[in-house]
Amino acid sequence: MHVSATPRHTDAAPPEWVTGAAWVDELAVPEGPSRVRVDSVHFAPGARTAWHRHPFGQVLHVTEGTGRAQSRGGAVRTLRPGDTVRVAPGEWHWHGAAPDTFMTHLAVQEVADSAYLS
Repeated sequence: MHVSATPRHTDAAPPEWVTGAAWVDELAVPEGPSRVRVDSVHFAPGARTAWHRHPFGQVLHVTEGTGRAQSRGGAVRTLRPGDTVRVAPGEWHWHGAAPDTFMTHLAVQEVADSAYLS
């Protein structure tokens, strides 16, 4: 077992990933055989991710604020603290804050890129 103080550091989300301002606190990166990554993502009001997908899917858990999410071809869904979103492998989607409030969620996904593996 390894316990570390978190977050280790906060980074601005790359502009190619988001519209608006968002920040990422890296909570857990893959180590050893694990490929699980966990981030706490903070979105400014109205900020959201670009359309994207994850090869192994993604789980989002809203911790504060009000957010929105949409799957390609689906309705925009409102997200509130305590809501959990399960995104299927390969499913095109976006997620972010509602227009008038910040939103924070935990993002959990298995990464395919072996560069994350130690």
